[in-house]
Amino acid sequence: MAENESLASFLPKYFFVVKGSAVSDVSTFNAFDAALAVSGIGQCNLVFASSILPKDAKEIPQTNITPGTITFTVMAHADGVFGETISAGIGLGWLTRKDRVEYGIIAEAHGIKNEDDVKKELYRRIRDMANIRKLGLKNFKIVAESIKVTKKYGSVIAALVLLP
Repeated sequence: MAENESLASFLPKYFFVVKGSAVSDVSTFNAFDAALAVSGIGQCNLVFASSILPKDAKEIPQTNITPGTITFTVMAHADGVFGETISAGIGLGWLTRKDRVEYGIIAEAHGIKNEDDVKKELYRRIRDMANIRKLGLKNFKIVAESIKVTKKYGSVIAALVLLP
């Protein structure tokens, strides 16, 4: 098998975006675990990836993933304590040159802030990523989640899940 063929198995063909939030009186870890479960990816072994989508990757509806599957994600995640507002979001867009898609880019933002601030931050990050590469940007999308923590601990996530 040629080297490029063996590497092709790591090239994502599909993706979907999820979000979730949860609170816990036990720990930050338990709030994070619950947010993952709410989002539908709590049964996966998550491996964090950076910020590039192959040009032919297609967005699909969220799908069930077999428990224990090694699952590549780009994730934004924020933890907080009682009374804080926490938010996390994923932004993505397709980079173009002369109306031809080159590839996609993904940015994440999170923190003790409101959802609107996360969305504005994502827009700035994606625009800057396109400008750095001197490419156009189309089909920009943001998915964000925000909560005011109502128990001792809270967690919020937004994740882009990459699939073979």
